[in-house]
Amino acid sequence: MSKILVTGGAGYIGSHAVVALQQAGYQPVIVDNFSNSEESALAGIESILGVKVPTYRIDCADATALRGVFETENDIQGVIHFAAYKAVGESVAKPLMYFQNNVGSLLTLLGVMAEFKVHNLVFSSSCTVYGIPDALPVTENTPTKPASSPYGRTKQMCEDVVRDVSAAPTNELHTILLRYFNPIGAHESAKIGELPLGVPNNLVPFITQTAAGIREQLTINGGDYDTVDGTNIRDYIHVVDLAKAHVVAVQRLLDRKGSETVETFNVGTGHGNSVLEVVQTFERVSGQKLNYRIGPRRAGDVPAIYADATKAAEGLGFKTETSLADSLASAWKWQQALAKK
Repeated sequence: MSKILVTGGAGYIGSHAVVALQQAGYQPVIVDNFSNSEESALAGIESILGVKVPTYRIDCADATALRGVFETENDIQGVIHFAAYKAVGESVAKPLMYFQNNVGSLLTLLGVMAEFKVHNLVFSSSCTVYGIPDALPVTENTPTKPASSPYGRTKQMCEDVVRDVSAAPTNELHTILLRYFNPIGAHESAKIGELPLGVPNNLVPFITQTAAGIREQLTINGGDYDTVDGTNIRDYIHVVDLAKAHVVAVQRLLDRKGSETVETFNVGTGHGNSVLEVVQTFERVSGQKLNYRIGPRRAGDVPAIYADATKAAEGLGFKTETSLADSLASAWKWQQALAKK
């Protein structure tokens, strides 16, 4: 049973990846400082799996603490690196914090991995590296342009770091960069899901909290974009589908199937939906009427982006399985479960 370290493993995507890894026969190990996650996620993971997953409450930027994990778990075969700040708007307001955390933690992790001769990395990247693309959908060969936010720039910088490390003559690192789009939804058990601390930065939890009466009104950030209805278009992928992409990426690394030391894959549905389409689909599947208004544009947002998912299908054997409607239904089920806790 291969042991896989999962940084940010108590977070939204990380927790679902931990479940998917365990169910696929791997032994996940969680590292999380819980700065942007809740310990309740651990109980949800344990309830789904029926076992406790080894968990270390440390910061990935703390090299000494990270070494301690690698020493204790002395047969780690690979790492999935989720741990990062991820809010576009917050990154515009606090760019230094984002560069220190997102880039700094990767540098520390790569150094410790090299010390312990762990040579397999799945890196959590983002479609934000494409900036404002000239054409849609974006492929892995779409040129990366200046990112629209400091968050996007941290992902670009991290990808550059990985490529430069991999180009070194003594390099043994093999990496898969997963550029994913907009994860939504929750596990079918409603025991884990997206649990933002404070006011949500992402669309779907703001929708579900508005429907639940936690938020008075949903503000849609911009209604004058050059899109089908004036609102942003994004590629919304169910979080469990996304988690499964990480599992197949890990296996590809362990099997050394890639011909290059760094491979890049878009992970999305291949289809774009506008914010208004998401709102209307949620209203239909939940039976809830949302109180929303069109507000000003948000700094750092691109008008539209969605994936060409061909390479992931051919290279990873990965395709999404869950519709937008089912994804939103699972998010509402999760919100209702939270209300009962």
